[in-house]
This record gives sequence, C-alpha cells and structure tokens, in this order.
Amino acid sequence: MSAPVVIIGTGLAGYNLAREFRKLDSETPLLLITADDGRSYSKPMLSTGFGKNKDADGLSMAEPGAMAEQLKAEVRTHTRISGIDAGHKRLWIGEEAVPYRDLILAWGAETVRVPIEGDGAELVFPINDLEGYARFRAAATGKRRVLVLGAGLIGCEFANDLILGGYEVQLVAPCEQVMPMLLHPAAAAAVQAGLEGIGAKFHLGPVLTRLEKVVDGLEAHLSDGQIIPCDVVVSAIGLRPRIDLAAAAGVQINRGVMVDRYLKTSHANIYALGDCAEVDGLNLLYVMPLMSCARALAQTLTGNPTAVSYGPMPITVKTPVCPLVVSPPPRGSEGVWSVEGQGADVKALCHGADGQLLGYALTGGAVMEKLALNKQLPPLLA
Repeated sequence: MSAPVVIIGTGLAGYNLAREFRKLDSETPLLLITADDGRSYSKPMLSTGFGKNKDADGLSMAEPGAMAEQLKAEVRTHTRISGIDAGHKRLWIGEEAVPYRDLILAWGAETVRVPIEGDGAELVFPINDLEGYARFRAAATGKRRVLVLGAGLIGCEFANDLILGGYEVQLVAPCEQVMPMLLHPAAAAAVQAGLEGIGAKFHLGPVLTRLEKVVDGLEAHLSDGQIIPCDVVVSAIGLRPRIDLAAAAGVQINRGVMVDRYLKTSHANIYALGDCAEVDGLNLLYVMPLMSCARALAQTLTGNPTAVSYGPMPITVKTPVCPLVVSPPPRGSEGVWSVEGQGADVKALCHGADGQLLGYALTGGAVMEKLALNKQLPPLLA
C-alpha cells in the first residue's frame, strides 16, 4: 500500500484541508493525527458558548469516527508526534515509524502562558480548544466572578460572552486600550464603552502578579497594588504558533513555520497551513486565510500546484454589545487615519498618500458599510 498523506492536527485547518483534498482525490490513503480528542468543531465558536448556553458537547459538530468515515481517512486521537524524519519521509510516534507521501503541519498555535505566583495558579484556564473550554466550563459552574487576563480580541469576545452567560467579568491587561495591535483608538474606545455598559470592568495597565485562594474564592493581586476578588480566571493573553517539532526536524521557522506561496516548507514533501504557518511572511490567526490555504494546498497535493492568494481579509469580532469589523492595513503600508461618527458608531478609515483605502475599523451601526469598503481594499497577498 502506498504511503498516506498525513495531516497533523484536526482543527479547522486540518479537517478543512482533508475535505478539500477528498473533493479532488478519493483514493489516496489519508491519515489525520491529533493530540486531542479529534472532534470537529469551529474554534471561533468557543467564545459564544456561554451566551448560547452550550457546553463542549453542544459546540462539537462531529465525533472523530464520523469524520473518519466522511473523509475516508484514519483519524488517530490523543496521539503525540515525537519526531519528524524528513530525510526518510516518516514521523515517529514513540517507537512507531509512520511513513508519509506528503506531511502537512496543521497543529495550530498554543496559548501564551505567564508565570503567576500564589496557590491559585491552577485556577487559570487558557481556552484554545474544545477540551480547554470543557475544563473551564466545569470550573466556572456555580461560580459568579470571572477575571479575564488580556483585553485583545479573544479577551473581549470572552468577556462579552461570559456576561451574556450571567457572569460578573473584570479584565486585566498591560495596555492602554482594548485590542491594541488591531484597533484604532476610537474604535477601541467604542468597544470598551459597549462592554462597560453591560457590566465589564477594565484594569488597563497593570498585570496579575499573584493569585491566592481565600475562603470565598480567589484574590487576584495586580502589579499596581489592586486586589480583585474573583472565583476563576480565563487566560486570553495571546497565541504562539507551534514550531518546536518543526524546528527539531530542521524545518525553517521564524514566528511560525515558514512556507512559500505553495505552503511548502524548507523540506520537500512537508507543508504547513493555519495558525502555525507563516505564509510568505504573514502569520494570520484567522479563519478566512486558513480557508484560502486549504483550497490551494488541496490542489497542490493532487498534482495541480497552486499558489495561495489573499484578497481583503476583514475580521469580524464577536462582541455583540458593540459589533466590530476590522481590516488592518497591509504590512509595511503607510497611511493616515480619519475618524467619523461618535459613541458606539465609529468609522475609522486608513488611506494611503494616493487616496487608496488601506484598512478600516467599523463599530456599531458603521459595520453596515463593510461590503462597500471591502471592494476598495487591496489584497493582502496578491
């Protein structure tokens, strides 16, 4: 039997690539390997579960057995790769050697963790997959006060969702505004005001230094001397592409696993896509680029080499109290921002010297203009 196409990871990247591949090739053996339980789910939905009152099972779309049948593939769950032998086109699972025709790295990104002192540190929960969501949901059952570490996109989404689920939420982040890497200050102010309007409390500037257990829950000690009582903590301070196994195999890495426009790494027959991949210098941790990559790589793997291209890739942030769509200006571009609107309805536009629209941030009612503005945006990767 011929060596299989092997995909490491069963998140959106892995399963979507497998689906696209099977549309073009129904016969080549296909093996998916994952360190988690292999259920199919949409990661962006993790920050909607409390508002919808859905547990982890409610967010799952298919069990691994159903996915294996649907994809005519083998799905190996709770399985960790111990090494990649690129020279012999095989990978190692402990002592077992698994040959591959092509190997695709779709193992995503891991949550950034910071050391926290105190005996309550085990009650800090990163939520980066379905199993992490299940662990946090179990810990939060019967509790009321949630502290969110981080005020970026994920932190703000979780804050909105938890408040919709009936929790009291406070956020701590060492920044001057919400979503500092993503948003113009005017749009950030609108989102923060929206969240504050439903009860969120922000502590922007300090960091959490110590978490202590007390009789009625936890005490979070901040670097500015504040002490915040809470019951459980969500860590949403960022994601880091998983690169260690690739680096150990000699695959070229930077912020992520470096790939060209064909999603090919520095090693023959090894590709990468999704959150772990740095595509032609871009590491975009969002769904739209991932889908573009899955379609292009499926073509390449079935004998039709296809370079990926990214059109405009606006990001819809799930903060229903203040709807938000943002399209950051392309890397290296220089533009001038202009702001219209007030209160919850902000339209911030970035134009280049030639008048070309480079990016935008729309909040509240202004999000209705996104389709018209998208037509004016340059592609991110032409």
